Amino acid sequence: MALAESGARGRLLRWPRVLLFGDSITEYSFQENGWGTYLAERLVRKCDVVNRGISGYNTRWAKLILPRLIPENTSADSIAAVTIFFGANDSALKELNPKQHVPLEEYAANLKSMVQYLKSVDVTADRIILITPPPLQESAWEKACLAKGDRLNRCNATTGQYAQACVRVARECGTDVLDLWSLMQKNEDFSSYLSDGLHLSTKGNSFLAAQLWSRLGNKLSALPSLLPYWRDVDHTNPEASLL
Repeated sequence: MALAESGARGRLLRWPRVLLFGDSITEYSFQENGWGTYLAERLVRKCDVVNRGISGYNTRWAKLILPRLIPENTSADSIAAVTIFFGANDSALKELNPKQHVPLEEYAANLKSMVQYLKSVDVTADRIILITPPPLQESAWEKACLAKGDRLNRCNATTGQYAQACVRVARECGTDVLDLWSLMQKNEDFSSYLSDGLHLSTKGNSFLAAQLWSRLGNKLSALPSLLPYWRDVDHTNPEASLL
């Protein structure tokens, strides 16, 4: 009872959230050495890094879900940053993967719709980062497809068109963008960034984490740590420090 009474006297503790919204590349980001894990480690006691990656999803489905993740009544101050990371599934070839494929113009419109929704609930453009799909290493992905009894259902040139569309949307909407497709191909042999031709390897996760932190680090690392350092707690009167 005493704990409950003490808690009632203190202000409710709310950690700001960094929302990672995307497909399987985001869903897997909390695996060992994942890029989401990297962010979470650096933002402990500053922000909750929330993984909302949904394997296999495209922007057509994502734009329907986003308002359920960040509803209209969300406090704007509770959202420190949002990453929107789709395109690897949208860019699947229509004739070989019609369920996941989203036409290029619709993909761009869906991204724009999601950014506009976030702005409408007071998540400002400087807190939104669009991430393009990474490049596709076709021979490795073909092996993964064949192992499932499928044909190669994506190609890197098409993925590049979707990446370019993502960059254009960011420019039009005034948000930051991480052009993973272009950055990874500055290294001629980008296959080491990918585990199966599509998803990120350990090296690819490290690369994305570093690129993303260069955009988020100054902004988020400056946030105050929540609750005082233990040496600063008045042990003779902890309520004075903690409530």
